[in-house]
Amino acid sequence: MMGNPHRPDVSTAPAPRARAPRHAPIVLESALSHALPAASRYLLKGDPQALAAAAMALGLAPSPAACRAELTGDRASLWLGPDERLLLGPESDSEAMLDALRRALASVPHSLVDVSHRQIALEVTGPHAAAALNVGCPLDLHPGAFPVGMCTRTVLNKAEIILWRTAPQAFRLEAARSYAGYVSRLLLEAAEELAASA
Repeated sequence: MMGNPHRPDVSTAPAPRARAPRHAPIVLESALSHALPAASRYLLKGDPQALAAAAMALGLAPSPAACRAELTGDRASLWLGPDERLLLGPESDSEAMLDALRRALASVPHSLVDVSHRQIALEVTGPHAAAALNVGCPLDLHPGAFPVGMCTRTVLNKAEIILWRTAPQAFRLEAARSYAGYVSRLLLEAAEELAASA
């Protein structure tokens, strides 16, 4: 049967992939961005002694530089402020991380909050990754200004995000779960705009 001649046939257009794990928001995916696996996330606030103790407990080097991430294996510590770190690891590592942190911080004043299910992570990759992010992010993402290993809180349009450059053409983006659809749609639209202008 022929379609309506006044309506373009879009039946052959590839649909955006969507990943919808149990209890997770739907994330629109493209060749430019995709959802990362669930992770363990702990937000730690404390003085330098607490931050150093936590890093040592997780096998990480303390991060002396502002806005830098420390990475060892599957665990990472992201500098979010002079007294604040986001500690990341695989979802399966959650109990081991928590036990290690509790032991290390037992006698040190601190605040440790499990935010594992509060956020989702997306990876934005490829030669146009920075350009796609800059559709809604005001930061200068040129490698000279935002090198590999740099991380910071920023925004993507109306969503507050944490952005970490993990490779020359790759970024990890952390956002609140409630903004997952909004953020992924922005990135999908940016990818489509970039593809159309190429």
